[in-house]
Amino acid sequence: MLIREATAADAEEIAKVHVDCWRTTYKNIIPSDFLDKLSYEKRKDLWIKNISKDENYVFVAENKDGKIVGFADGGKRETNKVNNSGDLTSIYVLEKFQRMGLGKKLIKELFLKFEELGFNTIFVEVLEDNISRFFYEAFGAELLKSENIKIAGADLNLLVYKWKDISPVLLSK
Repeated sequence: MLIREATAADAEEIAKVHVDCWRTTYKNIIPSDFLDKLSYEKRKDLWIKNISKDENYVFVAENKDGKIVGFADGGKRETNKVNNSGDLTSIYVLEKFQRMGLGKKLIKELFLKFEELGFNTIFVEVLEDNISRFFYEAFGAELLKSENIKIAGADLNLLVYKWKDISPVLLSK
């Protein structure tokens, strides 16, 4: 598997991974009518914008056939007022390619970029019912707070995790 920085030409494939992962990850968490209405085309437009932002960093995982099977992105959210910090804003790997170390490789690339930028504290938001929160915990993220949010009419708990030390991610193999 190849991990590399994304280009605008990747937006369509990233959008497909994003929508497909939402449909599997959030099944039975977010109402199905909302998930069914997700659009590859709208997500493609979103990813063109995300990739083109100067202070946003997107990395993709490609399989041996050159198809994108996962991605991670981050930077610094406008709401993040903490000095020398950044945000892991999303990471998704297609279900078929999970548990192969791709998530670890993706966040490691992103965190190497964060280290280069001088970010020593990283935040990530995750729904409490999303089991990927254990992935973040395994790499040293600590629960900072929980807040209630609504998505598609569903009341959900959003957990905010914080890495005070990104070395466990950077030192992972």
